[in-house]
Amino acid sequence: MALILNIETSTQVCSVCISKDGVVEAIKESNEEKSHARMLTVFTDQLLKECNYKFDDFDAIAVSKGPGSYTGLRIGVSTAKGLCYAKDLPLIAIGTLQSMAYGIIPEINQKEINTTNTENVVIVPMIDARRMEVYSAFFNLKGEFVREVRAEIIDENSYSDILKKQKMIFFGDGSSKIAEIIKHKSAIFVENRNPSSKDMVSISEQYYQDKNFEDVAYFEPFYLKDFVATIPKKNIFK
Repeated sequence: MALILNIETSTQVCSVCISKDGVVEAIKESNEEKSHARMLTVFTDQLLKECNYKFDDFDAIAVSKGPGSYTGLRIGVSTAKGLCYAKDLPLIAIGTLQSMAYGIIPEINQKEINTTNTENVVIVPMIDARRMEVYSAFFNLKGEFVREVRAEIIDENSYSDILKKQKMIFFGDGSSKIAEIIKHKSAIFVENRNPSSKDMVSISEQYYQDKNFEDVAYFEPFYLKDFVATIPKKNIFK
């Protein structure tokens, strides 16, 4: 049983929640673009005051490790590591796509997938990686990995062999841009379902019980791709 601060900043969403014994006590979220640096510590402070906790009360800090936005991940991980250093707390790191899968599984109803064979369903959380590329992984309805995390470019032929045999449930900000490309009766798209710190809670509690902790000094986010700096178009000719 643990009191854990869960931090999710891998995408545009800035999300923080407090969980106790695997249950969400309170949560703060913003979908405002580039709000992580400004809102993360504000949300954390608000949650502590609302729930009447101090940092000394926590048993661990959990952070979404990616893949996702380079800047967002840096902010979330740096904040989590700073808290762990300051209060001598263990650091728990959770794969973003894994927590997304865990979060949506209870919401998938039998009518939506229209099959009694749950082994015939693949859950595909997707994070936008710019242009037609996404970060994705495959999970079954137990939340177990079916295919590892990849960065892949999507076209009209993507997943065609799988869709002939299985239903695929796509969600996340990466799935919205491929909904017009992948047209198949077995492709199901769930809208407005993005990463959230509340989806980390069951995993962070289990990791705490298993003492599945990271080395605070050496832990780095799971970027999957190298960061590439770009020059804004308006500055190209300056």
